[in-house]
Order: sequence, then structure tokens, then C-alpha cells
Amino acid sequence: MQPSDLRVALFSGNYNYTRDGANQALNLLVGHLLSRGAQVRVYSPTVDQPAFPPTGDLVDVPALPLPGERGEYRLARGLPAQVRRDLKAFAPNLIHVSAPDILGHRAISYARRNGIARVASLHTRFETYPRYYGLGFLEPMVERLLTRFYNRAERVLVPGLLLGEILQTWGVRTPTAVWSRGVNHDRFSPARRDLAWRRHLGIGDDEVAVGFLGRLVKEKGLDIFANVVGELRQRNVRHRVLVIGEGPARDWFAEQVPDAAFAGFQSGDDLGRAVASMDVFFNPSVTETFGNVTLEAMAAGVPVVAARASGAVGLVDEGETGRLVEPRDVPGYADAIAELVASRDARLRMGRNGTTKAAGYRWEMINEAVLSAYLQVLEERSRP
Repeated sequence: MQPSDLRVALFSGNYNYTRDGANQALNLLVGHLLSRGAQVRVYSPTVDQPAFPPTGDLVDVPALPLPGERGEYRLARGLPAQVRRDLKAFAPNLIHVSAPDILGHRAISYARRNGIARVASLHTRFETYPRYYGLGFLEPMVERLLTRFYNRAERVLVPGLLLGEILQTWGVRTPTAVWSRGVNHDRFSPARRDLAWRRHLGIGDDEVAVGFLGRLVKEKGLDIFANVVGELRQRNVRHRVLVIGEGPARDWFAEQVPDAAFAGFQSGDDLGRAVASMDVFFNPSVTETFGNVTLEAMAAGVPVVAARASGAVGLVDEGETGRLVEPRDVPGYADAIAELVASRDARLRMGRNGTTKAAGYRWEMINEAVLSAYLQVLEERSRP
């Protein structure tokens, strides 16, 4: 079977209406598949003014805004008749679902009923979300639901080996394949560092900027970040906090880190400049399956202090490109950051090592691995 034989229906809960690492990866994947001759059709909720134009043909799936602070996200209620008609006319030979939401479940069920190959990809550690909203007791139930979902696929694309091992501990029996992530090396480069831009934010050339990059929501570990900043203050560790991003928890976070410089949402080359202008990147989040922002910081020559979790393990080399700390160990994080604040040589050495390692993460090679996984699933189905 050749790539041109593929007819892929991709289901996403958010393909382009709000920008995040997962949907940017999906758009890059679709672009690669199309360049290799595959036919692709994407099914996702849409909005009138999306964050960026979609790659490929996008079919709207009716959806409702999520309640509360997350109203910018949409929840599709399933596969309505008009979507099923479009799907039938497209006649996919493989269905790829990117989220375990209602739409993803319905798409998997459609594939099973119609004898279509089915692949799922894992982008977010949804089972960790309840702990950030005082509902940690729900995590075992969420794990069981996710296990059932991934066991209904024929292949699960995971961003690294650690996630495959975690799925196995849950009881997921479906084979896994690695779909890593790439980085734009022109955009994320040490050459983008801009001291004048830092000065505009009130950060002195001699100050060590400890950066946060991401959407400002509590599940990104904002509470731990704030607690660590407080610990550094108590220890009289001289530093400045540089926050890149926006989100519903911004006001709360600003109260917790009142001396921080908030640069707001950045994109494109402006984002590359912001990342390269950090001195230390601190990522305490445990919800990522792959640390896109961590990889971007490494490519930009910034040493990383991160949670010893799926988003950083296998990416950050302890003592070489940064430091890994147990997820909620506030003194441990403070120790690691204080060491880097005190040693410019260590920051430069780890930054150089990070850039070297990040050079191996290229989108074309990474997305070709997904194409190979698709073809392997279809070839396995064709065997007698």
C-alpha cells in the first residue's frame, strides 16, 4: 500500500479555533499527509474567527461552548446526520481520533460498525485535570474511561515511550507507536534573544529571567510555579519572572506573582524572541504528553527546570540540558532554579546542550512516522 492509497478522516475537538500545541501538530500532520499524496478530511467544531486557517478540508461539527471559564472551547455532541453523510461520501479507509471526547467516541464507533481502520493519538493527560479543581478523587474513574477508549482503537500514537508504559499500567492492550514532536528551528533559536525587548518589560540585562510559557490555566501547574517563586523570594534568590501567555487564570496568577513581567500572548517570530529572551524556563506542568514548550525553550538555548513527568522525561537530560524535579517538590524546584541563577556558566552550558539535542526533532521525519503507522495498520488488516 502507498501513501496515495490513504483516505484519512481526522476527528479533532479543536482543529484551529483556539491555538494550542496539539492542534498545531495536527495541522502539520495533515500538511505532510497531503504532500505525500494521501487524501485527508478533517471533522471538528469551528468558529467564525478561528485562531489560524486550517490545513486541508475542514468540515464543521456542531458543538456547544463549554461552561464556566472554558467557554472558548467547544464540545461536539456526536456525529449528526449531515456529518455522517459527508463521512460516508468521503469513504475513508482510516479514521484518526485525537481526543477522547464525545466526538472521538462516536467516530471510533462509526469506524467499528463500518469496518474502517481506527487510530487514536494521545495529546493531553486528561486524567490529571481533576486534581487542579479539587476533584482528585475522580482520577481513577477518568483513567478507566480513557482505558476503554484507547482499547477500542487499533493503534495509539503516543509522543514518547513513557506514555506507552503508562497506558499499559492502566490496562490498555492496544499497540502503541511513537509520534514525537518537532520544532521550527528558524523561529526558536538562541539568535532570537533580544535584551532591548526585555528592557521594555522592565527586566534588566543583569537579571535572570525565569520564564513561564503556556496558557494561563491552573492545570498548567500555576500553583506550584507561584509557590516556587515565593520560596525563591524567601531565600533572597535574585530573579525576575517572565510570563508568556494568556488565559482565564491570569488575574489569579498575577496576584500570586505580583513582581512578574507579563508579556501576554505571543506568536510567530515574536514568540521565538520571547522564549530566547528567558534565562531559565520553568515548567512544572504534568498535564502534557509531550513538552512542546520545553522543546522550544531547548531549541532557543534556554536551560529547563521541569517536572519529572511525561512532558519532560526523555526530552530533558538531567544535568545536561536542565533539571528534572518531582512534580510537587517546591523546595526541589527552588534548589534547581537557584543553582542556575547563581551560575551563568551552567546556564550557558545547558542551553547549548539543549539546542544540540533539539536539532534532532524535525517535523518531516516525525510526521513520516505517523504515515508509516497508518500504512502498517492497514497492511495488518489485509493479512489473511
